[in-house]
Order: sequence, then C-alpha cells, then structure tokens
Amino acid sequence: MYAQSLNCMRSITEQGLQLIKQFEKFVSSIYVCPAGYPTIGYGHVVSKHERDKFQGGIDHTTAVELLKKDVKAAEQAVLALIHAPLTDGQFAALTSFTYNVGSGALQRSVLRQVANRSDHDSMPHEFAKWVYVHGKKLRGLVIRRAMEAALYANG
Repeated sequence: MYAQSLNCMRSITEQGLQLIKQFEKFVSSIYVCPAGYPTIGYGHVVSKHERDKFQGGIDHTTAVELLKKDVKAAEQAVLALIHAPLTDGQFAALTSFTYNVGSGALQRSVLRQVANRSDHDSMPHEFAKWVYVHGKKLRGLVIRRAMEAALYANG
C-alpha cells in the first residue's frame, strides 16, 4: 500500500530510524567520520559554528534531538526530489540513504532517476553503487546499502 502524498506530514518509519541508528552509532564526542567530516551523536556533521558548542561532548538526549533534526532534513530532500509514489519502506530506505550521503548526492544520483521511474527492480543495484569513500569500498556501507535495498524492496 502506498502512503498518501501529503508531503508535509510524511516521516520515516521506526524501522528506518533504527536502521540509521544502527549504522551511525552514538558517539558522545566529536570524531572524524570515514568521509573526513567532524561528526558527533548519531552521525551529525558538526558545522564550524557548532564546534565550540560540542567541544565538551553531548549526552544521548542531545544526540537524539540532533538525529531528529537531521532526519527531518533528509525526509524533506526525499520529498522534494522523489516524485514517484513510495511505500513507507521505500521512503524510509531513501531517507536513510539521504541521511548518510546527503541531499546533494541524492539529487545528482542515478538512484534518484531510477526511483523516479519507479524501476524498483533496479534499485538494489543502484544502492550497491554507494559503498565507496574516497575510492575505498567500506564493509559497513556494503551492509548498510544491502539493508536499505531490502527495506526498499520489502517495505
């Protein structure tokens, strides 16, 4: 069943949110992610103006607040860039993907074009392309993309 296209009210499923949390993992202090960005919490990229604010670390409650804010931005990007009807699982998978790679990457991707054509059979192949950071294939991304593809296919 396809969810209604009331774009302003659509949000990620709990299963999709748990997928993000599983791969982002909670880290209370600023660290540099594999892509080279200062990060904290559940994969929140720390901007220059936030560095002083988070220098002493954050608690779990703050991490969840940042996660919700960042997920909301990923949801809005999916809603703006994907025009084909999506099931809740498809929306969650694309939101998790966008949370990880960013809205600009989604916008420029063949994955977006394939999703907008509702070419669901090609989506696992498109997810599987996004497993490299600086030319290096990362095992964690291989697993994450496989789980996103499964959520997309089954959700």
